[in-house]
Formats: sequence, C-alpha cells, structure tokens
Amino acid sequence: MLSVRVIPTLLLGEGGLVKTVNFKKPKYVGDPINAVKIFNEKEVDEILIADIYASEEGRGPDIDFIKEVASECFMPLCYAGGISNLDQIRAIFKIGVEKVSLNSSVLENLELVSEASKIYGAQSIVVTMDVARNFFGKYSVYGRRGKKNLSLDPVEYAKQAEAAGAGELVINSIDRDGTGKGYDLELIEKISNAVNIPVVACGGAGELQHFREAVDAGASAVAAGSFFVFVGKHRAVLITYPDIKELDRLFGNN
Repeated sequence: MLSVRVIPTLLLGEGGLVKTVNFKKPKYVGDPINAVKIFNEKEVDEILIADIYASEEGRGPDIDFIKEVASECFMPLCYAGGISNLDQIRAIFKIGVEKVSLNSSVLENLELVSEASKIYGAQSIVVTMDVARNFFGKYSVYGRRGKKNLSLDPVEYAKQAEAAGAGELVINSIDRDGTGKGYDLELIEKISNAVNIPVVACGGAGELQHFREAVDAGASAVAAGSFFVFVGKHRAVLITYPDIKELDRLFGNN
C-alpha cells in the first residue's frame, strides 16, 4: 500500500460516468461498473464515486446501484451524492461502502457530520467542499455544483467541519477541475495548515508531478478524474492508473 493515497474520482451523471471541466460540460466517458473492474485490476488503493446531480435534483442515493458497484469493488469505496440524513448513511454502510462524503447537505446542517461521526467513527465521514476564487480573487465555498457563491471562507469552513467530527476533507478546486494544469497549491496549503485531519487534494491533476506538488503543499492524499480516464491531447477515453512502483518513486518511498 502506498504511503500517499492516489484516488480515482468517478462522477455519475447523464446515464453513466462523466467528466467535467470547471464543473461544466459533462462528457460521457463510460460505464461505472466496467471502470471499477479495471481499477480492481490496477490495484487502486481507494476510489471515490460521486453522483453529481443527486442533490441538485433533490434525489437521495440510489442504494441498489451503489450496492451493485460495491459488490464489484475490491478496494475501499467512498460514495458521495444526495446524502442528507442518517438513514441514508446507514443504508450505504450496510451494503459494504467504507466511507461517505457529505457536501451539499452539511452546508446547511453540519450537525449531520457530528451525528454520523459519533455513530460510525470519524474515519468513515468525509466532508467535501467545492472552492473557487470569486470575482475579486478571494476563495469561497460554492454550492449547487459551483453555481452558487456561498460567501463562505474555505479555511473557516474546514475548521468547522473538523470540529463537527469530519475525519477527512476533500478540497475540490472548481477553477482547476478537468484542466490538467495542476492543483491549487495555495488553497491546499492554507487548509492543510489550518486543520489536523487529512486533506485530499482534488481538481487539476494532469501529470504525475502534480501529485507530488500537492503532497508537498500539505495534502495527505490526492484525487483525480481526468488524469485516470483521458489520454492524449484529444482526450481519448482510456481508463488507466500509474504503476505502483512509479508512484512509490514519486513519493520517495524507494
């Protein structure tokens, strides 16, 4: 197992897996079950699957579908999307999912983090925040898939999430999403320095060195979408994952 987790992020929408750029223009990239099977073969350390439309459309998690995915998944699985209460969290854990990631629902109700953490342990409860710079260049947390500026400082929100009982934070950069230009290192550093729980960097990975840069900025783990599903300048769909030995060298384990 790697000392630094390198986590594929699969987005559900439009009837299958999609990938976005700056949270816009979702492009269909394939079947989620097939993708999970491929990542099994690649011996991926962990995977995050998120239904990006569930909360916006007022839908809860599709438990039958998640169960189907979990039955095929031989690695730790974190699910996100449409989770708004303890009953849903209970149902998701019951079918074999190891973690849940909370986003939209806890923007208005951080108590859900506290309640879930007390029951299932902080290690199982992740809080994801979607962050971008506003018109004035200041970082802010956004809701509704990046459409609504909540005028909420991400560092302060990270502290609140930690205090509420989150065991991990996923910092999703809207500005870098799908661009391949690298993670927002300033944002990662600001939040990592403010909390004592693991921070997962997400949004912007385009090459292996970007993973290293994020870790050097303070991230405990790195997540990516496009990096694992596209190849070449024409962004042809090919689900892949770096060789474990290559990642070991990248993070200085050898």
